[in-house]
Amino acid sequence: MRIKHFVLMLLGFGVLQGFDTDTARIVQTYRTGDMQKVTQILDSYLQDKEFWLRVLQDRHTDYGYFEGYKYLFVSDKSIPNLALYTISPKGQLTLVKELPALVGKGKGDKRLSGDLTTPLGVYDFTDKLTRLPPYYGPLAYTTDYPNNYDKSLKKTGYGIWIHGLPLDGNREELNTKGCIAIENNVLSDFGKIVNYKEALLISYEQNIHKPTKDELALLLAQLYVWRAAWIANDLEKYLSFYSKDFARPDGTKYNAFASYKKQVFAKSEEKVIRFSNISVVPYPNEEHRQMFRISFTQDYRAYKNGKPSYTSNSQKILYIVYENGTMRIVSEK
Repeated sequence: MRIKHFVLMLLGFGVLQGFDTDTARIVQTYRTGDMQKVTQILDSYLQDKEFWLRVLQDRHTDYGYFEGYKYLFVSDKSIPNLALYTISPKGQLTLVKELPALVGKGKGDKRLSGDLTTPLGVYDFTDKLTRLPPYYGPLAYTTDYPNNYDKSLKKTGYGIWIHGLPLDGNREELNTKGCIAIENNVLSDFGKIVNYKEALLISYEQNIHKPTKDELALLLAQLYVWRAAWIANDLEKYLSFYSKDFARPDGTKYNAFASYKKQVFAKSEEKVIRFSNISVVPYPNEEHRQMFRISFTQDYRAYKNGKPSYTSNSQKILYIVYENGTMRIVSEK
């Protein structure tokens, strides 16, 4: 039933329109009851850039590809400003408001606690705070700085928020300690509509790489090629998607990670891995590398001799560099 619904979804997206032979092949295979073959055919679509180009064709992609997120904050700290967009289920971005903001006085990326710098990068929100000291205005959205990529680079600091201005109007500083501060009345309006669990922040300085649909389609296809190698226990192909500069937040480097994965793959477990709520977002960075943050919900189930050996359902985040038409994972959660 899951496969049938997926085929109907593809038809609804218009992804298979014009591929009459392929559509007939899928339906015919489904009719004969060969579910394994149907799965193989559908997986081949997910690993095909042309499939994703059709998915992306009517979407706004200046800030990436979004599933699951409904709100996007974007801040250019060189201006400085803050913009809020809503994201429709079909990927259309609508500007709600853009306004001046206060940010930290430090230039470039945040590296150390107390350096008075607003970080560059992409951040989820962890809470919406009210009843704060009057200095922070009516409310604040807290970010997950330092994220796992920041931690892999040994960055320190905490408490990076979007907040308001002092309620008594008495603020002499022209900069924050690293937060993004905006007018209280606008922040209050944002607070009425933005669910922090469905929002994302992109913070950059002066320039941000706006990805092409071709780039995004290739990354989405490669995400599923990486998944296929994982399912097939193809260690060489799986590791080929990892940068030799790979590092985890706990300090694990590429060689140690590869050794660990070699042990896991040697178990030859059967795996079912499903991705949902996939988002691919350009990741601003001081080195001006072409980086992206790929996030998704991962439903992972492993079996040994037909019996469950491991299950998990969690958010997965890959931080990748895009080099020579290929994604390379530099850190992951």
